[in-house]
Amino acid sequence: MVRLFLCGDVMTGRGIDQILRQPSDPRLHEQYVKDARDYVALAEEASGPIPKAVAPDYIWGDALEVWRGRKPDLKIGNLETAITASEKFAPKGINYRMHPDNAGVLSAAAFDCLSLANNHVLDWGAGGLRDTIAALDRIGIRHAGAGATQQDAQAPAMLESPGGRLLVFALGSSTSGIPLDWAAGRHLTPGPSPASQERGARKQESLAGIWLLNRLDHNAVASVRDAVTSHRQPGDTVIISLHWGSNWGYEVPDAQVRFAHALIDECGADIVHGHSSHHPRRTEIHNGHPIFYGCGDFINDYEGIAGYEEFRGDLALMYFVEFDPAPFTLRKLELVPLQIHRFRLRRADAEDARWLLGSLNAASEPFGTRFELAQKDMIKVNL
Repeated sequence: MVRLFLCGDVMTGRGIDQILRQPSDPRLHEQYVKDARDYVALAEEASGPIPKAVAPDYIWGDALEVWRGRKPDLKIGNLETAITASEKFAPKGINYRMHPDNAGVLSAAAFDCLSLANNHVLDWGAGGLRDTIAALDRIGIRHAGAGATQQDAQAPAMLESPGGRLLVFALGSSTSGIPLDWAAGRHLTPGPSPASQERGARKQESLAGIWLLNRLDHNAVASVRDAVTSHRQPGDTVIISLHWGSNWGYEVPDAQVRFAHALIDECGADIVHGHSSHHPRRTEIHNGHPIFYGCGDFINDYEGIAGYEEFRGDLALMYFVEFDPAPFTLRKLELVPLQIHRFRLRRADAEDARWLLGSLNAASEPFGTRFELAQKDMIKVNL
């Protein structure tokens, strides 16, 4: 039996970074907000004072107690923040970064693996991506979905579990707003002359990026199938971590459903771990395999920002998946509701848990997935 924890977007930049012990330069390059501390002020106006220079475990709050109680074998999320002190920002409107000296916040959560294939990991260019990878390597957190070459970006993170190896492949879709020129390319061999070598080096610099899918078509399915086939060994469990879709709303396009099914039926994925939406979306059990179309944000600095209140972006979910490997057999799927309050995760109250239950059932009804409130603060899927 393997006990797995999954979550959606971990957004520790901007306002979150400002309350940690080594905040980055607060200057922003957004159209309306020019100082990251303004996001802290918005949250304080909505919820009350937030301490500064907090300990690395502050933001995780009650999630720490849940993890201690459930003891997952592995923890996997999506890091939607660059870890860098670089000032070379990408002119894309919104840029997330966390100072490298604050990377201990991820260690405090004891993540085993983080996906990097998303629309914020290159907010500070190829140099920021290198810094992010170096920071995760220093603190011993595996990563997938981004690298200096296409081969690096498509390589899985290899994790050890009580049930054997678990491979995490991470992909990003342009449907989530990832710029097309963020796609990782192949290394080119420089020519023999010093001038051509210099040009080759510049080309290699520009080819760092993420595993990016422009279309969710048969070519994309084939590329994933080839990558899985080239790395999978007998007995391995495969997770496809996929950043896709819009930020808000519950509808899942048919193309995404077809692609998710193909990941399982044709590529051999055991679990599809979707993220990008700022709130939880549909869950489907397809041929015995869970598909999470959007796990929602796990931590962010949106507290106090007006708009989209009907989606309750302040609520987060901890996804716990228990399964037997080889062959994959899903045994249990449970969700623990949390709320982001003062930039810290706390247990959702009974009313909010019931609201999430209704939202999940309404969104997942087309797939026949049914959730029930097993306890006042725990939701389970009827398998």
